Amino acid sequence: MDQRLLWEQHCCLPLVPAADINELTRYDRPGGAYVSVNVGFSPHSTELVFELLHTWRRGVTEHDKLTLVDGVADIDAATRAGQVGVAFDLEDSGPLGGRLERVKEFYDLGVRTLLPTYNVRNAAGSGCTDAVDEGLTAYGRDLVREMNAVGMVVDGSHCSIRTGLDLSAVTERPMVYSHSCMRGVWEHERNITDDQARACAETGGVVGITGVGIFLGPNDASLDAFVRHVDYAVELIGPEHVGISSDFSFDLDDLNREMMANPELFPEIYTRWGPITIMPPEDLLRVEQALLDRGYPAHAVDGILGGNFRRVAEQVWR
Repeated sequence: MDQRLLWEQHCCLPLVPAADINELTRYDRPGGAYVSVNVGFSPHSTELVFELLHTWRRGVTEHDKLTLVDGVADIDAATRAGQVGVAFDLEDSGPLGGRLERVKEFYDLGVRTLLPTYNVRNAAGSGCTDAVDEGLTAYGRDLVREMNAVGMVVDGSHCSIRTGLDLSAVTERPMVYSHSCMRGVWEHERNITDDQARACAETGGVVGITGVGIFLGPNDASLDAFVRHVDYAVELIGPEHVGISSDFSFDLDDLNREMMANPELFPEIYTRWGPITIMPPEDLLRVEQALLDRGYPAHAVDGILGGNFRRVAEQVWR
């Protein structure tokens, strides 16, 4: 098998400074791997996000199998050294505290992707669980422009339909849905519509299919369910606009408890099937062979496994 880069666009360590970053070595593979690690969402303070970034950056630097990624060239260097490249993403604009200058502060600490909203409306726009979808706000538009200027990738996951479409219209750089499945396969508020996917692709962006069971089907985190969404997205927008992103939580039991305890952030559409299942890193590593077995050409597999998200990074990161 040819060696291909794996680009995991979103996974989640426990959001505590003492989280075990050694878990990220589970993505290690011969073709190389880049992993984007979440550093917070709407309940988390600015101070905690900064603390996580400083602590985890130090931990990655000191680890013999992990390396911090600043630019795309660092991913190539990590692959040559047999290491997993690591950078970060932020799942809500709340930790910015309304201060656009913090986009660059977070970027300088390794945050390469940011979601304006997480499930519910905030200062930037509407979320996917809101009953009324008012789209991106004036502040949200300013946020997108600042992200474009700084080099941070705009992410529509967890946003409402209208907010996602507004992101595509406002951004001057490729955007992504870092971890979102297709509503045309499975009707769920967190999944994106065909129109959202097409608008994202028109920016030059990528839809990252996620391994969360309740977004793939009725809590079905199987490889077959995952590939069904990949197939649909490829047919809709082309293989050059599709990627993979498990959204795996290394503290899955804690996540399930948190969802039950915070219904304002995680309503019944998250909890109706019981404890959520998510595709683990070991299953994500099997996607490459699954696509080849289905007859995908080598160049398409290269892109879906990592090349497409890499292209966006080359076009957006500064």
